[in-house]
Amino acid sequence: MSWRGGCMNYIKALPALDPLIQRAVYNGSMSRKRRILVGVDEAGRGPLAGPLAVGIVVLPRRYLKEFAQIRDSKKLTSAKRQIWFDKLRKERKRGTLDFRVSCVGNAIIDKKGISYAARCGIRRCLQRLEVSPAQSEILLDGLLYAPKKFLLQKTVIKGDERVPIIALASVAAKVVRDGKMTRLAKRFPQYGFEIHKGYGTALHRKRILKHGPSPIHRRSFLKNFAK
Repeated sequence: MSWRGGCMNYIKALPALDPLIQRAVYNGSMSRKRRILVGVDEAGRGPLAGPLAVGIVVLPRRYLKEFAQIRDSKKLTSAKRQIWFDKLRKERKRGTLDFRVSCVGNAIIDKKGISYAARCGIRRCLQRLEVSPAQSEILLDGLLYAPKKFLLQKTVIKGDERVPIIALASVAAKVVRDGKMTRLAKRFPQYGFEIHKGYGTALHRKRILKHGPSPIHRRSFLKNFAK
């Protein structure tokens, strides 16, 4: 099967998308020379503690069909996310794709805001991956945006549910962030970060009330928190 046929199968497997996304995935809505597809998503936008993680996956179009089955990445179990993450690492070693995850800490989130932190993470990953604006098309989840020099980019609402390459980026961001929070739990065992990963669960809130905020808590997210 040709790479073009593989891309058509990829599109048929997707839920209904608007024509612009389908053209971008298939053959490039602006230039057929853009052979590289880039997926972008983040994990950790809402937690009370820990970093925001931005994941970016860079994949030549001819390999899209190998990842067409991944969907609803945030609904995957931890074990299934790890399976997909291991596949990402395996394919990176083979040279099939590349990916990066950038973790932007709570200090930047508190000083500049969560949207700035997301832009910072996206910029870091694109630079480290040496993504070429002239050769790439970028699909981003939610309200994320790449730097303006990347002219061919599309933000997809619920992209991690609808577009596999965004789902892969979501998996990378989620697995890396969860691992980081589990390691941080060893430094701050009183908060149970290994359980809730910094999200505002009842357990987490009780621990904050008991012990006060830690150095990795987002003070800007705790402004209205009961003392």
